Amino acid sequence: METTQALDRMRAVKPCTAHGMSPIPQEGTFGEVKEIRQLSGFSHSVGTCALKQGACKLTLNVKEGIIQEALVETIGCSGMTHSAAMAAEILPGKTLLEAMNTDLVCDAINVAMREMFLMLAYGRSQSAFTEGGLAVGAGLEDLGAGTRSQVGTSYGTLEKGPRYLELTEGCVQRLALDGEGRIIGYQFVHLGKFMDQLAAGAEPAQALERATGRYGRYDEGVTFLDPRKE
Repeated sequence: METTQALDRMRAVKPCTAHGMSPIPQEGTFGEVKEIRQLSGFSHSVGTCALKQGACKLTLNVKEGIIQEALVETIGCSGMTHSAAMAAEILPGKTLLEAMNTDLVCDAINVAMREMFLMLAYGRSQSAFTEGGLAVGAGLEDLGAGTRSQVGTSYGTLEKGPRYLELTEGCVQRLALDGEGRIIGYQFVHLGKFMDQLAAGAEPAQALERATGRYGRYDEGVTFLDPRKE
């Protein structure tokens, strides 16, 4: 190793006693982590692209440094959905370091991967205190019934007020308004459940009825409107 003349002229001074690394929690145990293969955990992270056009939520289940499953959820950019498909193929089987240095096509997904690395390296994971961690396949459980991401879309203007378009329960069909024109509930269709019903052989009208629900004081509505048309 080459050193400078200034360094060569210096006297050697012994450092103080090193106390080692801080242990981090991983799948129910505390321990020092010195290598990538020692990292395990189930965690989430979010990243955005440079232009802030969209965002990616990344969920990884890592065992002994190797990515076992990846859930990639994106919003706000049409190209990012294709990038998510590629990332879901690329990530499983790679080490965290390989994944950090792999072009995942979209900046938002790359940023989410970087943040994921930091989460696990510092022991900030959902499975930090879960003995043995979470089983592979737990990522899909985050999507719940219908295997569909939880997406919320609402819109509002000063002149016409708010419109709920899609919330956690599903795609909003009708808004219920009270006597003063304020939203007090809504009717929604859970698209994941709707598709499951169709796949099971139900007639479209029957499937739609089974996947339709109401939230809030919908039945007390004085007037109703379609948030996409009115």
